[in-house]
Amino acid sequence: MTTRAVTIRDVARRAGVSVATASRVLNGKLIVKAETRDRILAVMDEIGFTPSPAARRLSLGRTLTVGVVVSFLTRPQAAERIRGIDAVLSDSELDMVIYNVESVTKRDHYLGTLARARRADGLLVLSLPPTEDAIPALSEGPVPVVFVDVHTPSIAAMSRVVGDDSAGGGIAARHLVDLGHTRIAFIGDAIENPFGFTSSRDREAGAMRELAMRGITVPPGWIGHAAHGRYQAREQALRILASDDRPTAIVAASDTQALGVIAAARERGLHVPDDLSVIGYDDIEAADYVGLTTIRQQLFESGRRGAEILLAEIESRKVEPTVARLAPELVVRATTAPPREGRL
Repeated sequence: MTTRAVTIRDVARRAGVSVATASRVLNGKLIVKAETRDRILAVMDEIGFTPSPAARRLSLGRTLTVGVVVSFLTRPQAAERIRGIDAVLSDSELDMVIYNVESVTKRDHYLGTLARARRADGLLVLSLPPTEDAIPALSEGPVPVVFVDVHTPSIAAMSRVVGDDSAGGGIAARHLVDLGHTRIAFIGDAIENPFGFTSSRDREAGAMRELAMRGITVPPGWIGHAAHGRYQAREQALRILASDDRPTAIVAASDTQALGVIAAARERGLHVPDDLSVIGYDDIEAADYVGLTTIRQQLFESGRRGAEILLAEIESRKVEPTVARLAPELVVRATTAPPREGRL
């Protein structure tokens, strides 16, 4: 014999109220008298009422989900930001739906349609600069959109969480110069990329600006650009370290690339940091594990702040954008030290 599911109508009948009043209590509306609300909640508990998620979404006129459009989900930077988002959403009634982007086609599809399709109550876009064509759909669509780690001018009128990659690159270079290094190389992403990523470029610009202010010139051969990845960075570092006329320190545009530089140094028979200092960027979990000196860009915090801003926007759309700025921080560990010739 099949047991009939308990419905909101059963709750209303048992509590002696209308279905509309029972629904208001279920949806957390404050316009119901306290004694009535307490009676309805007691009845729900007494008869074992469990609201259907689909019915609840329908009654609220919402999806009760947040869409997260993220580039290259398997990279540790993305995973750490999503941890920050989840820390906020886990305390809410909203579920997270992740849209992983690893091609320009997918990026254009998601950013061009999700904000208009009402498939989520709000969107978080992580590290994906939108095209100019996508801006109207994102900024004028029916659901709020918050960007995290996107620095293009086209989103200036939209809510976002941003770091300062240029300043972070300058901090990395300054740390090495303060240790006594003057022979410094840089390894980062390929200059041209179909997604329009700017972080590596900005970190390089900040490092080069700081070095120029200190009177230090970096030979063109000591700058390596390749697709983002540990193995690609290793190949660039092997090339730069092949000659006796080599740098004593390398700035990497990410911790992943810094790990590739460390691997290359070992292959060349060099000890880090005695023969070569290495500094990364991001402060992913592996950086602490291997003792990597790095620039912390507050990945978890950026996801957390982005989710908080979005929840506020879902509750009440803001006229003026909310902008949260997170400052990069130097984290000194075991992979940087004064150059050998500069030691006492």
